This record gives sequence, structure tokens and C-alpha cells, in this order.
Amino acid sequence: MSDGLALLTLFSSSFLSATLLPGNSEVLLVTLLTTVETNPLLLLVVAIIGNTLGGLTNVIIGRLAPSPKHHQRLELAMTWLQRYGSPALLLSWLPIMGDLLCLLAGWLRLPWWSVTFFILVGKSLRYIVLTVITLKGLSFFS
Repeated sequence: MSDGLALLTLFSSSFLSATLLPGNSEVLLVTLLTTVETNPLLLLVVAIIGNTLGGLTNVIIGRLAPSPKHHQRLELAMTWLQRYGSPALLLSWLPIMGDLLCLLAGWLRLPWWSVTFFILVGKSLRYIVLTVITLKGLSFFS
């Protein structure tokens, strides 16, 4: 697989994984880290950018959405956001709950820059940990 195709595939998967659509960006990142010669830092940055932009897409959808209907997960996400504000988006990497947090952040019209910052940090930490574990595992076995 060429570097360009690998990066495009990783970006697409990372973006889709952050939306309500299914994705497998973690599996793809680990696969690419272990099988291609592309700079691991470049792979990490592409995954972070794609996933952050996907999360921000959910925020935009939330800003455009009508009032959400009540649901147990929705209530939990709403409680976190009302209690902690934008810092709750550090958990935006969580499956399903993270998507809800991003949607509700948009619906609640939380400040754009703080929302962007906390989504970026939360999603970055997940990919950094995954990359470090993968690369340490590779060096352990070599």
C-alpha cells in the first residue's frame, strides 16, 4: 500500500469513527504502524486530525439539530456537559457516549474554541497511548 493511500484510508477511517457511522480507526492505525514504512508520527497526526474533525462534525450537527428526545444515555451525557462544560469533551473518544457528548455540545452551543480544544486533547491522548503501546510492543519483540 502506498503512503498516500495509507494516509487517506487512515484519515477516512478516523473521521468516520468519530461520527455516528461505524469505523475501525484504532485497528487500522495499529495495522499501519506495524506494516508500513510511513513515519509513525505522521500516522498519528493524520489519525488525530481525522478523528477530531469527525467529532467537530458531530458538534456542527448538534448545532443544527432540533431538541433531542429523552434517552438514558442522552441524560447522562447532558448531565456531564451541564456539570463540567467543555472539559467533559475529554471523554469524546468513548464509543457512543463520545458521539453524544459532541452532539450535545453543539446543541448546547458550548464555546467553539474550548469545544475544539477538549475534543482534540481527548482524541489525541487515545491515539498517543495506542501508538506508544504499539511501538513499545514492536521494540519488545524485536
